[in-house]
Amino acid sequence: MVEHSPGALPPQTHIRPIKERVQHGRALREHLPRRHHAAWKAPANRRDPIDILIEQGKSRLPDLLPERYARMKATPFTFLRGAAAVMAADLAGTQSSGLLVQAAGDCHCLNFGGFATPERRLVFDINDFDETAVAPWEWDVKRLAASFAVATLGQLDKPARAELAGIVARSYRRTMASVAGLTVLDAWYLGLELDRRVAAEQVGIDERAMRKAQNARTHPIEIAPVTHRRSGGVHRIEDDPEHGVFHPPRAELAAFEGRLRAMLVDYAASLTPSRRTLLARYRFADAAYKVVGVGAVGTLCGVILMVSGDGEALHLQFKEATHSVLEAFTAPSPYAHHGERVVRGQRLLQAASDILLGFATGPTGRHLYVRQLRDAKVSPRVEGMSARNWRRYAETCGEVLARAHARTADAVVMSAYLGSSEAFDEAIGTFAVGYARQTEKDHSALLKALKSGRLPSRKAGSPSPFGVEKPAKAS
Repeated sequence: MVEHSPGALPPQTHIRPIKERVQHGRALREHLPRRHHAAWKAPANRRDPIDILIEQGKSRLPDLLPERYARMKATPFTFLRGAAAVMAADLAGTQSSGLLVQAAGDCHCLNFGGFATPERRLVFDINDFDETAVAPWEWDVKRLAASFAVATLGQLDKPARAELAGIVARSYRRTMASVAGLTVLDAWYLGLELDRRVAAEQVGIDERAMRKAQNARTHPIEIAPVTHRRSGGVHRIEDDPEHGVFHPPRAELAAFEGRLRAMLVDYAASLTPSRRTLLARYRFADAAYKVVGVGAVGTLCGVILMVSGDGEALHLQFKEATHSVLEAFTAPSPYAHHGERVVRGQRLLQAASDILLGFATGPTGRHLYVRQLRDAKVSPRVEGMSARNWRRYAETCGEVLARAHARTADAVVMSAYLGSSEAFDEAIGTFAVGYARQTEKDHSALLKALKSGRLPSRKAGSPSPFGVEKPAKAS
């Protein structure tokens, strides 16, 4: 069984007088003026980004590394998504104010989305916590702002991309000021609801997607292409090579399922008694691998099909959790289990988390975290997004990030540091455009490494890594 760790939190200063906290925040400007956040210049001793990717690859499933790099090579933005470790090393070399938060760690613009709360309300929040750790708040803000500048390369000109990144910072700053004026409990319960059509439009979610998500409150929709079939009372997940869903080879299937059954016992122990009661109303039916995203490719990820006595399906997603990319530059994780690190960080940062979020030790001793795969999730459409909607989306993400950080740090101190001028906003805009140029260079380095064979590439015409045998039918 996994052992629960005592954990650690960013310093909490809310019990000090307001005036003292404001003075502390303003004094930090002497330590690091806000305009200094604009600085980005690759140092002479900057580590080779390809070396960082190679080192990361040593702990990943080797057969999936070509798939990971194939996804990263598509555009500078897909490179940025997969290169959280590269940017973490770069951010560690920048100046920070000294204020710590529970950082999301991989805070780019596609790691936000809408989902249903336990009360079946639709909210918009951060939705990826694989790299969460206690770290400087600036790192999340800079990665988020830079992601907007990179995602719109070729679509917006340089001033517009700088403006977009500045909007992230401005929204973050203004939201932090708003939260600073609330009571502790009111600030804690803040969340951005999507139930209103206007709110949905502001985050780039169209009316059709909203209607589908609304229906999912009583009839859950799939948030990823995972389907299953029922034949003769037997439930099986359908292999879907196009979307990276596949079973292990026939000879390995029994051992794979046995390990996951044991993992579910461990996972249940991490849940509260009420959640364990709910889980106990389903039985294990099937499991398969599921390759997800860009940065996570090569880690152990999959889906488990659970069914009730009446055949109602519950899909659980399991994902491997390794060391956060931030840990090399901050204090080591206080959690002995990295699945627990992810779960605790997510519960801190989200206004409302999945009721079945838990952790366990899985096959070959890998640390995993588990959550529902289906739960009324909706995502913004960034492909073809207009400049106006990009600005709206940037504002929303900055707001959400500020609310998340305020749950783990002191909004009064942070707001006093950020102030009411646009100095911080402009600095972040400058940083983001500078780092976008760096990302373009790093993306080019990736292409050269694939061409030279330094990184393994997916050969044209080679079989898909997902083209495996279908499982034997259960007797």
